[in-house]
Amino acid sequence: MRVGNMVEAIRRKYEVLRAEFDERTRRLWAASESMVLGHGGVAAVAKATGLAESTIRCGRRELRHAAVPASRRPVSRRVRQPGGGRKPLTEQDPSLVAALEGLVEPVTRGDPMSPLRWTCKSTRKLAEELSSQGHPVSRTTVAQVLEALGYSLQGTRKTQEGSAHPDRNAQFEHINQQVKAFQRRGQPVVSVDAKKKELVGEFANAGREYQPQGQPERVRVYDFVDKHLGKANPYGVYDLTANEGWVSVGTDHDTAQFSVETLRRWWHHMGHSAYPQAREILITADGGGSNGSRSRLWKLELQRLADETGLAITVCHFPPGTSKWNKIEHRMFCHITENWRGRPLISHDVIVNLIANTTTATGLRIRAALDTKAYPTGLRVSEQQMQELRLQPASFHGKDWNYTLTPRVTETR
Repeated sequence: MRVGNMVEAIRRKYEVLRAEFDERTRRLWAASESMVLGHGGVAAVAKATGLAESTIRCGRRELRHAAVPASRRPVSRRVRQPGGGRKPLTEQDPSLVAALEGLVEPVTRGDPMSPLRWTCKSTRKLAEELSSQGHPVSRTTVAQVLEALGYSLQGTRKTQEGSAHPDRNAQFEHINQQVKAFQRRGQPVVSVDAKKKELVGEFANAGREYQPQGQPERVRVYDFVDKHLGKANPYGVYDLTANEGWVSVGTDHDTAQFSVETLRRWWHHMGHSAYPQAREILITADGGGSNGSRSRLWKLELQRLADETGLAITVCHFPPGTSKWNKIEHRMFCHITENWRGRPLISHDVIVNLIANTTTATGLRIRAALDTKAYPTGLRVSEQQMQELRLQPASFHGKDWNYTLTPRVTETR
């Protein structure tokens, strides 16, 4: 048989069998083929399969060793010799993972409905920055470590809610520094936000759940609001340090009074016992909605909460167009959504129970309660009321994003 025909025949056999091979059997098969061909067999098999000639020669040595009587050789089915292969770079450089997370975490972005996290920095740039810090690493290894940490490279998503503010990244850094400072002092840090309003009743809910075959959950065809049940307005408080949260399910309007009342309930039911020595609290919030940076009522209600609890309340708002970066979105709300997927939210009690029974492998714990109070809209806050606030603006964007409200009365906790 001509050499070219032999190479082609071996290539075809290899293509048929390669899916069944592991590293060891592939090496031994290639070695046996080369031994059958005789002189020049190693080069021919290497050309047909793409395997290295050194790998084929290693297989030939193993086959010669296998010719020794069984009584004179150890029994082993290992693919490699013990200790074979290089140690992972993460073992050679134990501080590599921490250094990579330090580069990515402050600017991590993500879809709150996805359990994955993703970063806007390329693996090439991350590898260059790590190498400059004394952690020589390739972009391929960076990609592998990021994948192991739960990051993934994703396409664009509609997350821009407005024009990018020139101080957006600086505000992210400011929030990150404040969070770390409060946590070092043992003071509570919470993320707050309103979840999407939900129709109450026998309405379709996205997602699927196991049911007896041919017996799907029956829901209404049209999503018209039920006049008697209305909508549910979940508002949440997420404790970044303790991985715990509180959700109030409102039945009226989502106003600043409602959002601060949720904070009040979290403090009395969870926060006070978790932080008995607390003297201050940091709140990270969106820039709009009931907890908006321009809302006078939000500041007035926070002042009243500070007066009641004796806590100095520091607020850091996320800049415009970045509300999905708020931690509560992808650390609590997304898990609530996953927990009730495919289930009609037939009553407020069902919603409360589904939220309260949401858990994760990382130990997330949520408490929830129904809030049936009325929260009227259109309330105005006068200039005199604003002047009476003990509001201390921060040196960086203190007039809009960062400020502290201190108690006006003696602590009464």
